[in-house]
Amino acid sequence: MTGTLDHEAIFERAWRAPGTTSVELPPVRVNDVLRDRYDMRPPFAYTGAQLWDMEVRKAVAPDKYIPTTVRAGSAEKFPSTRHGRFEDFTRVSEQRLWAHPDRYTTVIEHVRLDHRDRRAFFVGAERFEAPDGRVLTAGTGQPVFHVEHSVTGPEDDPLNLWRIVHLTGEPDPSLASVFEAMARDRYLRVFVEVHLREDLGRELVRR
Repeated sequence: MTGTLDHEAIFERAWRAPGTTSVELPPVRVNDVLRDRYDMRPPFAYTGAQLWDMEVRKAVAPDKYIPTTVRAGSAEKFPSTRHGRFEDFTRVSEQRLWAHPDRYTTVIEHVRLDHRDRRAFFVGAERFEAPDGRVLTAGTGQPVFHVEHSVTGPEDDPLNLWRIVHLTGEPDPSLASVFEAMARDRYLRVFVEVHLREDLGRELVRR
């Protein structure tokens, strides 16, 4: 059960381990990118609460919000529990391999949403026994990974943060280079664009 996991501790332990491949993408000042890189009607600027709403929706439905990575219709979310500021559940989906995006593999993630501090942890796993008795196993082709997405900064000028750590036997520069390319992207990540269009009703065009 995900409620028995200390998601943050698991992530931080892996992040500090010498044999993993850890990547921290540059913080994204979302409203600056919206202003500088997009034409949008009507004009809009995110609050921290709205950006966190995006993170929560993305955690629940990754195939909707990350269509470039998660195979459409493949995401399953298993019953969540809410205890204070935390919400825990497990999700399983078919995701493109980071280094080989023409191939998909099964990814199991134990999710914790920290609604107070606006942090979302995704702890990868090799195996999961679903409530209906199915035993699900992660696919092959890339190491298990953990992710943190979070929202920080002023309420009227929020930052979107992303850290990812792969449980490699030793640091893998070729895997890290995939995320270095993402860091150079001048635009918002696809999940923010989906949230703007489909949940907030904004039309936006990349410049």
